[in-house]
Parts: sequence; structure tokens; C-alpha cells
Amino acid sequence: MTVRIGAEEEFHVVDVESGRLVPRADTLLGRLEGSGFSRELQQTTVETNSGVHDTLDALFADLSATRRRLDAAASSAGLAVVAAGTVPLARVTSRDVTADARFRRMADDYRRLADEQLICSAQIHVDIPDRDTAVRAMCLVSPWLPPLLALSASSPFWLGSDTGYASWRTMLWQRWPTAGPAGCYGSAAEYDAAMEELIGAGVISDTGMLYQDVRPSAHQPTLELRVCDACPRTETVALVAGLFRALVIDALHRLERGDDTGCDGHHEWLRAATWRAARSGLEGPLVDPATRRAAPAPAVLRAMLRRLRPALEESGDYATVHALLEEALATGSAAHRMRRTAEDEDLLAGVDLLVAETRGDPLAPGAAGRPGSGRTPARVASAPGTPG
Repeated sequence: MTVRIGAEEEFHVVDVESGRLVPRADTLLGRLEGSGFSRELQQTTVETNSGVHDTLDALFADLSATRRRLDAAASSAGLAVVAAGTVPLARVTSRDVTADARFRRMADDYRRLADEQLICSAQIHVDIPDRDTAVRAMCLVSPWLPPLLALSASSPFWLGSDTGYASWRTMLWQRWPTAGPAGCYGSAAEYDAAMEELIGAGVISDTGMLYQDVRPSAHQPTLELRVCDACPRTETVALVAGLFRALVIDALHRLERGDDTGCDGHHEWLRAATWRAARSGLEGPLVDPATRRAAPAPAVLRAMLRRLRPALEESGDYATVHALLEEALATGSAAHRMRRTAEDEDLLAGVDLLVAETRGDPLAPGAAGRPGSGRTPARVASAPGTPG
């Protein structure tokens, strides 16, 4: 049986000259035809939804085509889009919330937390047979999610300052009352009852505000990964999607065998492992899910690849994921590339880097992980209608 995959990506909207975050999502959306594009809480963000695909190649092609459309629409309005957890040049205001009743209510309820929701993520959906299975699988895949966060880490800067973290988006995101490890439940009924308690307590207003690192979709027969930063490179999204699909396939087989040993319900170490991944990215230690001890990120990820090889081979993803992982380890995290660029030049050059990678410009071999010299910087937009 083919286990299908899909992705949702969030993009920052920035001014092409200054590189600053701007509340012009509606301008961009007005230039895009068809479905698959939507607004978010802040007017600085556009969300896209991929189709449902059997292969990583098809998902990659879909996401790449969507990014080309975004780039063309943005450049025609003096804008650019950035797929990253945060952009470094931004300001916090209470005036840029999207004009939608639900979003306005969230802004009123959560105040500064909503004002500072200037963050973007990449979310992966994987087919699951039924909701009971999805809930039980959550517990099995949860210990392995921090390494996926490390792969995606792309948010070292916040409001013009270097935070020292690879994913500052994670630190901002975890302030929401339902963010973090999903927990372990024996059935969908048990999970749904616990979530209804949160709604009944007035902590959140609806199931759309269940922000756990992984969750069963409320509207589709999928398990949804939510722990990752938005990724400048489409290759990183494909890598994360391949690994997450393998985690789900592995969990399904374990459940079929009656092996439901995974997360033991003690989330202290798991929350700490998430913090460690947000702090380190690929450039420092991670918490190895197998030993719960510190280990270099490349060692943890390569061990994860070996563990998941049967599931990756079952889906036909092993060769692709192996190659993408080795490339990711060689080039480093997006956070590392951006921080190095900002140190060598300035923050605007860092935004240029993110825009170029989001657009799909290739990394130049031996060029310290930067896009090739033929890239168009953010401050020099491509011609209207040209994908770049």
C-alpha cells in the first residue's frame, strides 16, 4: 500500500528593497489564481497547500512550482517571499492581524503572543488508516521529531538580533498553551476527550489551535507533523517529508505487531530534546532518541536513517533521502548559512540569501553553502512574471 504525503508551507512577505517584513499578504494573494493559497493570523504571512502525492519527486515538483508562482507574483508587486522560521528584519505591532473574526478573537485573547506570531513553519501530512491508529502512532514517532526540527532550523534572528538559537521560532511557538509534545493516548476517543477539556476550559477556542508537535488532522485521514521551521530549500522539505513518512510506516508496522513501545509518557526529556534541537540545529549536539544522551547531530541523523531504512526502502525513498541527508549535513542548517552570511556582510544580505534559496537558486559547490553567483538578490527583483 502506498502511503501518500502532502505539505503545507508558510511564507513571510518581505519588501524587496529593504528586506523588511511587511503586512501585504493580501496584495500577493490578489495576484495568485486558483486554490492552494490562504491567509494566516498575521498579514505578513501566506500559506500554501500542496497536492497529495505518492512520491517525494512529485511532492518536490509540486512545492517547487508553487514557489515559482509565489516568486513571480511577489516580484510584480515589489515583494519577495521567504520560507524560514523567522526573518531578521521585522517589527511587532498589534495592527497587522488579518481581518478575520477568528483571527481577531485570537489577537484579543492572546495579546502579545499573537502580536509576535511573526513565524512560519512547514507541516507534513502522511496518510493514516484511521484516527485510532493516528493517535496511537503519535506516541511512537514523537521521540524522533527533534532531529527533524534540527534539519529544518532556519530562524537564528529575531527583531534584528542574533538569538544564539538555530530555531528561535520554536521558542516563540512553545509559548502557546497547547504547543509541545503530543502526549500518549490509547484511542482517538481518549485523545478527543482530552482536547475537548482544553476547549471547555477556555484555554483554546477550537481544534485548529491544537499546536502539538504532531497531531491527527481534524479534517483529513492524516498524521500531521508540526514541529519544523519553514525551510528555505525545497530539498529540506522533501527530506523531512521522507523521514516523517518512514517514521509513520515504521509505527504502523510496529502497531500491527503489537509493539507499542515508544514514548513512555515522560515528556521531560522529549521537551528538553526539542529545546536542544532548537538551540543547536545541525551544528551542535542533539539528544539521541535511542540513548537519551547527547550526541553529534550527524551521528543521530545517520543512526535514524539506518533505523528507518526498511521503511524508506518500502516507500522507495531510501536513495533519495540518503542523498538529501548527506547534502544537508555537508551544507549545514539554513540557520548556520544565514548567520555566516550576516556575519560576513549584514542582515540584508542574510535576507537575500533566504529569498534566493526559497526561489530555488542552487547552492554553489565550495561557496560556503551560499547560492550560486548567478542568484538575484532580494533587493533586485526578477522581472514580472519571471520565476527567477
